[in-house]
Amino acid sequence: MIARVFSAQPSVLGANIVTIETDLSRGLYSFSVVGLPDKAVEEARDRVSAAIKNSGFESPKSKNHKIIVSLAPADLRKEGPLFDLPIALGYLIASGELRGNFEKTLLIGELALDGSIRPVRGVLPIVRSAQSAGFTEVIVPLKNAREASLIPGIAVFPADTLLSVIQHLDHTREDHVKIEPHPYTTITPAWSESSIFLEDIKGQESAKRGLLIAAAGRHNSIMVGPPGTGKTMLARAFQSMLPPLSTEEALEVTAIHSVAGIAEDAIVTLPPFRSPHHTASHVALVGGGSHPKPGEVTLAHRGVLFLDEFPEFERRSLDTLRQPLEDKVVSISRVQGTAIFPADFILLAAMNPHRGSYDGTDQDAEHMLESYRKKISGPIMDRIDLWLSVSHVPYGDLTPGETTRTTSREETARARESVLRARHIQRERFSSETKTNATMSARDIETYIPLAKDVATLLRESAGKLKLSPRGYHRVIKVARTIADLTGAPNIEIPHILEALQYRARL
Repeated sequence: MIARVFSAQPSVLGANIVTIETDLSRGLYSFSVVGLPDKAVEEARDRVSAAIKNSGFESPKSKNHKIIVSLAPADLRKEGPLFDLPIALGYLIASGELRGNFEKTLLIGELALDGSIRPVRGVLPIVRSAQSAGFTEVIVPLKNAREASLIPGIAVFPADTLLSVIQHLDHTREDHVKIEPHPYTTITPAWSESSIFLEDIKGQESAKRGLLIAAAGRHNSIMVGPPGTGKTMLARAFQSMLPPLSTEEALEVTAIHSVAGIAEDAIVTLPPFRSPHHTASHVALVGGGSHPKPGEVTLAHRGVLFLDEFPEFERRSLDTLRQPLEDKVVSISRVQGTAIFPADFILLAAMNPHRGSYDGTDQDAEHMLESYRKKISGPIMDRIDLWLSVSHVPYGDLTPGETTRTTSREETARARESVLRARHIQRERFSSETKTNATMSARDIETYIPLAKDVATLLRESAGKLKLSPRGYHRVIKVARTIADLTGAPNIEIPHILEALQYRARL
């Protein structure tokens, strides 16, 4: 008799349904797993045997039979311990100790030696794929139930032990006890309660204005200034201005973080904020490996990628940012195949071109600035919409006093209201929840952004004087459109173009 149960292999973009077939035959004891398993899957045979024995059944090792477990499709690499539970149930079905029809049931879970079920990664994309494939129920570890229940239209049964799963599935057992399905998990959007707010930053009104524009239109930005002027604080405050994710975006981001193992059963409702150190490797930043894995650019999907000390990153890593900044995906090619990961993030960078002294007046600072010019390529700078100057703040503004002390969040509240209003205008313009001014193509600009004759003349003349590339020309229009959205103006006007031109790169 060949027993058949179903599980799934998760990935960043979804999950592949895996059919697990178990065959028993007479002979000396052996337990083999085939179908391109990794080490964690191969070791399942020992975990499964111990879990079955400690759940009150006869251990597979005490019987003289040959066990073959096949994971199909055979050419799909199987990774992780999530196949423990279906392998154990497949063996019990093949040995006649478990009866029932499991064609519409999908199983995932890691088994401890005592038969308890541990949480696994990638539950959300698995349940979503199971629902799309027509499965009516899924059995998941108890600690993964909240995440799994984000998907409607499929019953989620949380289990804590192998025995409880057997009692739930086999209706012929005297101790049959049905597991209650987990209720549907609703997503409640909420603004970020960051440790830093706009009110905590003294001065830097120009930089705050630039970050407001960046948040409203999802524009890439870079902050430039000497050390200690508040660039990192501005980056943290920027996080508090971003609206909560929509339901679909939250599911998308939660799935990515679940596969990466950083969700910890948390539902991601806020735009992610990733800030890798400049010593991070190329693979850690962009993704890769012999079997491609997502990097920081993918973990920042729908959120912010903050690169402090921007020019200190590897040059090849910075140059690789061209594709995600333009196409919102990153493509990784290896001998085993090509993986395309989502990477739609806001790039927020910070750099200090004056490392020789605090104000950049000595010769060392000039040499440092020249080295930065050589390290940051023109195409990368051309893809950054806003160049924000972060200069020293007068010491008088830093001294606490009755006129400067504040405990309210009025400035942050006003910024959030402005961002929401601008995003609403863009959503109606493009008839899309995810498209913003920063993601407009050249065709979109022609379709949605009409320019008055005087505005077009000013833009054309300014582009010629500043020697803007065609990409830079279009990015000025995008930023100007966001500035107009913040003021509620129906069309781009001359002041909007002039302000947008002030933010072009000065390196």
